[in-house]
Amino acid sequence: MKRFKKAYIEISNICNLSCSFCPGTKRQPKMMTTEEFTAVIKKVSPFTDYIYFHLLGEPLLHPNLEKFLKIAENHRLKVIITTNGTLLKEKSEVLLESNSHYKTVISLHSFEANKIQNFSDYINDCLDYTKAAEGKKIVVLRLWNSGGADTLNSDILQKIKNRFPAPWRDTRGGKQIGNNIYIQFGDKFDWPDIEGPIESDTAFCYGLRDQIGVLCDDTVVPCCLDNNGEINLGNIFESNLGDIINSPRALNIYNGFSNRKACEELCKKCTFARKF
Repeated sequence: MKRFKKAYIEISNICNLSCSFCPGTKRQPKMMTTEEFTAVIKKVSPFTDYIYFHLLGEPLLHPNLEKFLKIAENHRLKVIITTNGTLLKEKSEVLLESNSHYKTVISLHSFEANKIQNFSDYINDCLDYTKAAEGKKIVVLRLWNSGGADTLNSDILQKIKNRFPAPWRDTRGGKQIGNNIYIQFGDKFDWPDIEGPIESDTAFCYGLRDQIGVLCDDTVVPCCLDNNGEINLGNIFESNLGDIINSPRALNIYNGFSNRKACEELCKKCTFARKF
């Protein structure tokens, strides 16, 4: 067993949308170069088998996506893509033919949050990809339960039913609608803000326990919600990942959560940590 179930590698913090549920970042726009990505993969691969091309940004925008998938394949890593779905038609062949690409998570709630384009075209492009991927890749279609841009949920679900007829099977947090095809429903949550109010110092988090993140500027962070790199554990170019996760700051975070205590200011302001 490797140390982490997953590592979030932010290949870019640039997005083609501006979703109401995404906080964006104060960091400079950046895309990882092929050399940077290769160096990160070499240091991360001994610690996990699964990598997410995500923390912020739209990964399908990256011009070297196909190269990155091949590099991941060479290191026997499985890649999960989280996307707003707007570029799936353009990138479908790259994703479906990649041996390393394991799962696609499509945030269908992105449509209403942006009023991006023709509703039918957007949903049909997402469902065309989903149908093509059935039995080849895992696809998760995500929708907000409540508290988000969810007034089109019934229309979206009807279009999904037309392409993936019932019966659907209940799963944890959603439905299985096809061969490795799922719908997941989630409640909108607020990303932690270092300028926000303290929620509590009593909390538990899986950061540094089953996950870790690497931002596109090579900063290592403990979890997928540190969108501004507030908890900078070190630069993966300058240090070995083993040294970073065993640094005093990282161990303090890990041991604190073992005792249900948030030691970092950002963690004290995180409502998501209240879920565990």
